[in-house]
Amino acid sequence: MELIKKIGKKINDYGVLVMFSHTIFSLSFALISMLLAGNGKLNFRVIFWILVAFMSARTGANALNRVIDAEIDAKNPRTATRQLPQGLMNKKEILIFVVICFAIMVFAAWQLNTICFILSPIALFLMTIYSYTKRFTWMCHLVLGITSAAAPVGAWLAVTGKISLIPLAMGAANTLWVAGFDIIYGAQDYDFDTKNGIHSIPARFGVKNALHISSVFHVLAVIFLLMVGLLAPQLGIIYYGGLLINMVLFVIQHRLVKPDNLTNVKIASYSINQVISIVFLVTGLLDCLI
Repeated sequence: MELIKKIGKKINDYGVLVMFSHTIFSLSFALISMLLAGNGKLNFRVIFWILVAFMSARTGANALNRVIDAEIDAKNPRTATRQLPQGLMNKKEILIFVVICFAIMVFAAWQLNTICFILSPIALFLMTIYSYTKRFTWMCHLVLGITSAAAPVGAWLAVTGKISLIPLAMGAANTLWVAGFDIIYGAQDYDFDTKNGIHSIPARFGVKNALHISSVFHVLAVIFLLMVGLLAPQLGIIYYGGLLINMVLFVIQHRLVKPDNLTNVKIASYSINQVISIVFLVTGLLDCLI
């Protein structure tokens, strides 16, 4: 019984470490991209290895981010309670975990097809470099978005072995959507970032302008999602209905946060976007499968 408790606690520790609940942000895009690419002709083997590649990549990337940012997190009052700053987990343990996750991702890519295997080092590079970008460029939010966009583009390549406009449009939407809400989330660290030389769009342009930039990113994300609907014959009225709901959620998200009132940042940047992800996934699934 004691062993089971220890195992359960360790699983929970890693779930908290990699923010497992945030998996939905890119998983929805990956699944819809996979279904559109397969046009209803997917087999269990392809689905299995796509999910393995996605989950291992996403888990390893978030764990690595915690290691790379450990010192910064320790200085920031908002993040000082995370596991590494508190000494609840150690870097060596997490790095071993990261290596295992990334090895699984590469193996899964190899199981899918040659192009996925060849491109897997690019995915690894993006997942590694993102954590360093806040040290030298305010475009770190876009790098995070591009890294997330590897999910829908990679899923399409896994099924078809070639690229097309649909996954590129979906990848662009994923990039701008994630970058947009990451800017909102980053606004709460404006004072800390400016004092400690951390680069971000809020730190570079101010919170007010950063929120405007976030709004523009989300408008562009909606445009690209409309493009996906126009390009993909499987998508129709249900998908557009979901997109309309998400447009309303985007408006609510941006109304919740003001330059002089950031108390709702977490709700705006994470909670609402989890709902947006689910709406996108459910409506896309229904149109693809019905």
